[in-house]
Amino acid sequence: MRRLLTVLLLASAAVGISLPARAHNVLISSDPKDGAALSAAPALITLVFDQAVRQGYAQVGVTGPDGAAMADGAASVAAEKVTLKVKPLTAAGAYIVGYRILSADGHPVTGKITFRLTGPAAAAPETAPRTAAQTAPGTAAASDDADSARAAEAAANGGAGMAVVWIVAALLLLAAGTGVALRRARPAETGPGTNADAPGETGPADASSADAARESGPGGEGRA
Repeated sequence: MRRLLTVLLLASAAVGISLPARAHNVLISSDPKDGAALSAAPALITLVFDQAVRQGYAQVGVTGPDGAAMADGAASVAAEKVTLKVKPLTAAGAYIVGYRILSADGHPVTGKITFRLTGPAAAAPETAPRTAAQTAPGTAAASDDADSARAAEAAANGGAGMAVVWIVAALLLLAAGTGVALRRARPAETGPGTNADAPGETGPADASSADAARESGPGGEGRA
């Protein structure tokens, strides 16, 4: 009898010890499932526990293959269900979902699940390369501006060059006109004087010759 009582007491003690342990909250399911391989990225993580979770004490995080945090905001609690929105999962690889909640008896429960994404479902938008047709307007505009600037510069230089040519031509014409005027003025000054002197110089000589002729003529012989 004593042995039987001892066995019963020990069994009762073991049951009493195990009951509180089983009273703690535990994870019973998740979406995605632990160890799942997905071809499409989930937008929401759902954790279901066997008991209600205390509001304000649920913490859930998601870590991507590159170590980046992918949680989009804080987890929400509805009785025994905890949900978390995630950012677009663009990288293939293993993702870890870690959680920490508070049981109804005040005991904290922590754990994690993992899933693998075999292909990115929401690829990041890529910037399309600019085509020649898209870049042509800006390039053409820049080219036109450069051509206009060169044309304006050439026109300005050409105008200055033509101005110099016209000034030189005007100076040459002025010099030529001055030379012609001087050449025309010299004969006009010396001509009258020469013509006036010629009669005066030859007049007396002709008179002397005439007197000598008269003296040597018949009248002269008579005087002799």
